[in-house]
Amino acid sequence: MIEPMYLLWPMALPVLAAGAMALLGRWPNARDAVALLAGVMVFGIVLAGFEPVLHGARPELQLWQIAPGLTIKFVLEPLGMLFLLLASLLWPIATVYSIGYMRGNSESNQTRFFAFFALSLAATFGIALAGNLLTLFVFYELLTLLTFPLVTHAGNSAARAGGRTYLGILMGSSVLLFLPAIVWIHFAAGHTDFVAGGILAGHVSETGAALLLLLCVLGVGKAAVMPMHRWLPAAMVAPTPVSALLHAVAVVKAGVFTVTKLVIYTFGTEFLASIPAERLMVYLAGFTVIAASAVALRQDNIKRLLAYSTIGQLSYIVLAALVLTPLSEIGAAVHIVAHGFGKITLFFVAGAIYVTAKKTEVSQLDGIGHRMPWTMTAFAVGALSMIGVPPTAGFVSKWYMIAGAFQNDLYFVLGVLVISTALNAAYFLPIIHRAFLRPENVPPKREHGEAAWPMAAALVTTATLTIALFVFNGTLVALEKSLVNLP
Repeated sequence: MIEPMYLLWPMALPVLAAGAMALLGRWPNARDAVALLAGVMVFGIVLAGFEPVLHGARPELQLWQIAPGLTIKFVLEPLGMLFLLLASLLWPIATVYSIGYMRGNSESNQTRFFAFFALSLAATFGIALAGNLLTLFVFYELLTLLTFPLVTHAGNSAARAGGRTYLGILMGSSVLLFLPAIVWIHFAAGHTDFVAGGILAGHVSETGAALLLLLCVLGVGKAAVMPMHRWLPAAMVAPTPVSALLHAVAVVKAGVFTVTKLVIYTFGTEFLASIPAERLMVYLAGFTVIAASAVALRQDNIKRLLAYSTIGQLSYIVLAALVLTPLSEIGAAVHIVAHGFGKITLFFVAGAIYVTAKKTEVSQLDGIGHRMPWTMTAFAVGALSMIGVPPTAGFVSKWYMIAGAFQNDLYFVLGVLVISTALNAAYFLPIIHRAFLRPENVPPKREHGEAAWPMAAALVTTATLTIALFVFNGTLVALEKSLVNLP
């Protein structure tokens, strides 16, 4: 059994930690120790709830009733547990990396950085635990606002311009599209609770449901489905630990988690399967996968390449969710974790290269694998996972996506997966070739080896997790099978 008050701890601890870090700003070692301890404690709390949820527990806590049908409510179910596990596991690892990066790069305002990092995780956990659309929307907006100071951390004109794009697109899409959809759902169904099988069947017409789906997919701008994707490359002005937070732990995962949860718990897969216009969203997600991969192919800046790669990988998840078969829903859920492990590894590597060698472009990476073998081997693991080949986590999720597409005879989806896999290979494999098989073309400004140990340890850990998920994925898949009622 899980006590209902258990659901508050993953949100409360990061807030308490942020306050403690603000008070300890004059003592960096103590401040950073609090950040690390809070991350470890939250992961321990989340892990304690895993077995009960796996075996059917669904703890629920109603915190505040605003009006009939409008409540702040928290529920822990399989998809939310998966998101909690991912974010809480990567938080302490990202903290170790951030300590090495921020100190190694002599960044200013480090206390503000770590405090807002913790607050952003609190909002992320709120999204994972949301029991209805109202609660999810509140924490969704909080996440946007709390990550804005991180995006604009540098304080220069480029950071301010990137921050305006970030805030404008994410707040604009959610207020103008997602919020009206929530209001519509509330008046149609009488509430916005997440219910297995959905709540809209019999309450909206096929045309209305198709329009609602469009509002939700585009209104959840954090999922970065085109044309709501421009905030993501714009946010690359942020320090690399923030990019890792945005792309692997919090923001983008909040987006695809929200879309997947809407498909399963608000619309219902059976209801959506009866709506022919739902396929238009499949085509839009498929187009985003291919287009983003094609744009990534032309990038020389490492972080911009990874940004466009993220846009494509996110639409893998949206695409799998919209295929509407049990296996594809498992594929969407597992890819949230697989992409989290792989992409945070790639951003960790980009930051390690920048801090150690002051290189930011792909064209500068010739021979760097001989100076930083552990770092570039970790990059290779993350890249292979993005491509989707064994022995990496990306292969597992892509396998379920392919199996789900076959279940529904969606050859368009299969074509998208094949083409995007080739494009991913076309822009990732040459980087590995450059690093290990070409002589150095841009000598470093100073002699160096691997990055400082906190960064190196973090990226090796996430690369190891990427391989471990390929080998040990049975329990995770079992958790998500309970999401779609598969034995």
